Amino acid sequence: MKVVLIGVGQAGGKVTQSLAQFDYDMGFDAVRGALAVNTARADLQDLDIDTALIGQDRVKGHGVGGDNELGAQIMQENATEVLDELDGRITTEAEAIVVVAGLGGGTGSGGAPMLARELKRIYEKPVYVLGILPGRDEGGLYQANAGRSLKTAAREADSLLLVDNDAWRGSGDSVAAGFERVNDAISQRVSLLFASGEAVEGVGESVVDSSEIINTLRGGGIASIGYASAEASEDAGENVNTITSVTRKALLTSMSLPNAVKADSALLVVAGDPERLSRKGVERARRWVEDQTGSMEVRGGDFPLGSDKIASLIVLSGVERSERVDEFMKRAREAADSQGGTTDPDEFTNDKLDGLF
Repeated sequence: MKVVLIGVGQAGGKVTQSLAQFDYDMGFDAVRGALAVNTARADLQDLDIDTALIGQDRVKGHGVGGDNELGAQIMQENATEVLDELDGRITTEAEAIVVVAGLGGGTGSGGAPMLARELKRIYEKPVYVLGILPGRDEGGLYQANAGRSLKTAAREADSLLLVDNDAWRGSGDSVAAGFERVNDAISQRVSLLFASGEAVEGVGESVVDSSEIINTLRGGGIASIGYASAEASEDAGENVNTITSVTRKALLTSMSLPNAVKADSALLVVAGDPERLSRKGVERARRWVEDQTGSMEVRGGDFPLGSDKIASLIVLSGVERSERVDEFMKRAREAADSQGGTTDPDEFTNDKLDGLF
């Protein structure tokens, strides 16, 4: 699946660079362009991908200080400039556009949904937002920002692929180590998703292509992604149980939005050496995902990949009604209340995906 990546804000730029680097190192060639957009000059200086500084007339290159309404305004005012930077990058070859952002800061949480809206106005391709929720220890402002941005991004994008920062951080991680661990996990999972259908070695029995990814995410709302792997036997017949086991682990212990299993639709991608992949195992695992998610729309297939391991990648779409999202929205509302001022009682409820603007 050929994609163009646009990172918005500090976290968005770092994750976008990590995704582009992983795609390059693996030889997937799924990322056809990468751009980082920010209001803070310092956050762009260490990036190796192309960058665009916006809002200089408003904030002089110093960022928006966590003010996501200002971040949204600046993106709206500079949308033409950003679209000009993308001119020539988003070609007919690209099958989707992915806006990447941390949902807790100012530029990313405010600017990413606004940019998604503008991109959808111009392009007919799917526009997805890869949004990262702040961890519990990242402060009340970040929680409140993310609560508002989550709902807005889910409304504006064709799908919001959500990553809970607490899902993949180790209990003993420093802040820097925690962010690095999350970035690595995102890069591995999302890059494999984009690369599905782009055969690297060998020919699979039933290869997943980009249309199956697009159709899985077509319903909109919030999506989640999980991954697990294990050593594979050289005999495909002995890997039936291995495929089922790694699929169970991916869904039950490794999703980007933990404890959100019920879904409207799902995609299972089993990656590995074609000679070691068992079609029986893939189909058995697909039926298990169907039972667990309660969805009758579960797609499944292979991703031929030269490896001694077998991996399962799962995408769930339509998980916005999960307890995990309810829990986060409650935390965001409490954070907003603790900052004083007036809060719309419906602003942080999870009954409908309204927004910030």
